[in-house]
Amino acid sequence: MATTTRTVTYEEWLNMPVVDDAIEEVVNGEIRIMPPNEWKHTIIVENLARALRGLVDESEVLVVITQFGLIIRKRPLTSRVPDLAMFVKKNIVEQDGYIHSAPELVVEVLSPANTQAERAEKLRDYESLRVPEVWVLSPEARTVEDLQLLDGKLRTAQVMAQGQLSPKLFPGVAVDVSSIWPD
Repeated sequence: MATTTRTVTYEEWLNMPVVDDAIEEVVNGEIRIMPPNEWKHTIIVENLARALRGLVDESEVLVVITQFGLIIRKRPLTSRVPDLAMFVKKNIVEQDGYIHSAPELVVEVLSPANTQAERAEKLRDYESLRVPEVWVLSPEARTVEDLQLLDGKLRTAQVMAQGQLSPKLFPGVAVDVSSIWPD
């Protein structure tokens, strides 16, 4: 992961060129450029998105897997790029071409390069935005950790290797955990 040596402000960042073929996050003003996701990672996200989209009213709910900037805060600038985000459309706040509101669900797929410190930092950012639920998918363990916001903290509600997983704000939506993983 490449990082900048100086911090950037929200206003400076808005005027920077878009990075092609990479994932760019900004954490406390520091730009972090990561390589594109590996194929297995991509297939897991696609499988989950397909399952979720088939279970929601797409006129009211948006399941996003395209890279987009989720602004956590403007000062110091922090912008994340979740692997998948699920929004109730009427709750989306878009400003300057970026999202400034919490998704109802964020999904992150772990990669071998992810450290515990990076994971904790990202979860703290989602807490600060008050994301009500985060699913952390582990391709190696083939598990989904379901974290829910309780008293301002994301806490593990369950870890599943099989069965039906339901986002708490979308009653009636349930995904078979085994359908997420590539064959």
